[in-house]
Amino acid sequence: MNKYTKIALTCLLLGACIQLGCTKNPGDTPNQPPAKPAEQVQEQPPQEAKPAESADAEKDGQSAVKAEEAPPAIDNEPEEPKDGKMSAAQDNTPVQTEGNSMLKMSKDYRYLTPYQPNAAPKITKYTVVRFETTKGNVDMEIYPEAAPNAATRFIELVKAGFYNDIPIFRVVKHPEPFVAQFGINWRPGMIEWKDKNFNDDPCLFHLERGTLAFAKAGPNTNSTQVFINYTNTDFLQSQNFTTFGTVINDGMKVADQFESVGNPSMGLDQGALWMNGAAYLKSLPKDQQPTMIVKAYVVEEH
Repeated sequence: MNKYTKIALTCLLLGACIQLGCTKNPGDTPNQPPAKPAEQVQEQPPQEAKPAESADAEKDGQSAVKAEEAPPAIDNEPEEPKDGKMSAAQDNTPVQTEGNSMLKMSKDYRYLTPYQPNAAPKITKYTVVRFETTKGNVDMEIYPEAAPNAATRFIELVKAGFYNDIPIFRVVKHPEPFVAQFGINWRPGMIEWKDKNFNDDPCLFHLERGTLAFAKAGPNTNSTQVFINYTNTDFLQSQNFTTFGTVINDGMKVADQFESVGNPSMGLDQGALWMNGAAYLKSLPKDQQPTMIVKAYVVEEH
């Protein structure tokens, strides 16, 4: 076969390929990686935002958070504390059980557990506060020696009536227990407390189920919002969230009944609450009405 015959045959073959569609489809994307099979795609574990204050409304029912109050993202899944927790064999180890109905009081720290017993002050003073809520009464002990700044502000707010007739606006119990958060009062004479920040206390005690801590957006931004822990949240220690008290008696049985409303993670619209809480709450459907703190007051001081 001479070279001219070979060239003619080659041209005929190329023409046949074009007619039969051997070339790529023009719609194909070059170098497109194949999608992973569905069974190989792993979901990331859910992560909770730490308690944080918010002031601006957001569309579609989402809670908006001021730039200076936005809860920073938690990049890693919260880990259980590796050390610092007191041994169960030690005499002064408080034990909090389901519902907190069987709290064990320690000689030195009452219902708190220090990270480092030698570094934590002994608890010799406490104030009993009662929240009358629409689900029942929640009693708590507040410890000025555990966190002086936080305890002083909380008692000031209770005595001022700040926590009267306000919603427990953020209750996160699913998919994992986290917190119940409150502390927005939009009324004249009360809203002014919002901008009265106080400095952080040292974080000396575990953030166990039933303990109380102030919500904040960063160092020294505590003001009015407080959360009750539904579970151990010691991962917040690195952000210096400080325990200043704990729910006592059967208070956690009541707290476990608080209504989960609004955004599953951030609760009701905090901006709308600060702007005009009464109107906002009235606008909510019946199945989105929060548990209310009817009245808060000091029962006794020791």
